[in-house]
Amino acid sequence: MNGWLLLLTGLVILAGAVWLARRSWLGQQASGLPAKVSVVYSDSGAWEGVAEPLFSPTYGLTGKPDYVLQTKKGLVPVELKPTRRADQPYESDIMQLAAYCLLLEEDWQEQPPYGLLRYQEKTFRIEWTAELRQDLLDLLDEMRELYIFPAYKGGPLPEPQHDMTVRCHGCGFRYVCFPGD
Repeated sequence: MNGWLLLLTGLVILAGAVWLARRSWLGQQASGLPAKVSVVYSDSGAWEGVAEPLFSPTYGLTGKPDYVLQTKKGLVPVELKPTRRADQPYESDIMQLAAYCLLLEEDWQEQPPYGLLRYQEKTFRIEWTAELRQDLLDLLDEMRELYIFPAYKGGPLPEPQHDMTVRCHGCGFRYVCFPGD
């Protein structure tokens, strides 16, 4: 009797382990992210400490990708848009991901092969090409010309283009509008 109880307990534990392994595998498959990678950077609350922003003095650009993965092909930035649903990635999201690729090149001295955009139900692999890099650099130049980044040129900041002061808390130029905060 004691042997049967021990066998039954072992089978229940084994079934539970198989169920957990399958659930984990299905979750990884549903995420759309590559398997067998290491997370080397995270801007999520689960990461130890606060992730430092990536910075490029060459381009006057800073940013914090949601994750950076170390894959067999190199570093891969990941940007999560968990509420977004679309069949094609938004151009603005592609440019944001491209900025992270450029920042990895500059800050970590490694050119990523691609980046990943994760929407609610779909993951898009965006190749980091010379063409995408140039599109990003052109966009940054255009933004500077339009004085979206006036401090980059040393010019005065325009009045905020919104009525939501809550947005000011995340602004990189908050210190100009609210010195001493």
